[in-house]
Amino acid sequence: MKKIIRKILKEDRRQMFLDRIIEVMKNDYPLYKNLKLYGFTDQLSEEEMNYIFSGIFGEPVRKNFMFVRGIRIYNQNGNMLYLENSDGYWVKYEYDDNGNKIYFENSNGYWEKKEYDENGNIIYRENSDGRIIDNR
Repeated sequence: MKKIIRKILKEDRRQMFLDRIIEVMKNDYPLYKNLKLYGFTDQLSEEEMNYIFSGIFGEPVRKNFMFVRGIRIYNQNGNMLYLENSDGYWVKYEYDDNGNKIYFENSNGYWEKKEYDENGNIIYRENSDGRIIDNR
């Protein structure tokens, strides 16, 4: 019985640790570079990394794909949520329920928001340069 209680307590502490990483890292871009800098990538399993990225992006990630010069993270629909290269350049995306890209942001400070009608046509677009196109 004591072993079971210790195991549960250990799992609870690990869960609290992962949730705290999510809270701290939520807006700490570039995500992977900073996770590595803080030493988390050496301590966490791939499953735990996916849990953290799912928490950061607010939806389950299908897989975080490592490639030679960075990382790519996709949601369960196959839409790319995040790309980061080894230099720390990053791009993040958000999608609506229909899979339309509604938000784009990169590490250079550029961002763009879009809205779509029921047919998937862009009816509103705004970007960080101040350009607005409104056909609502």
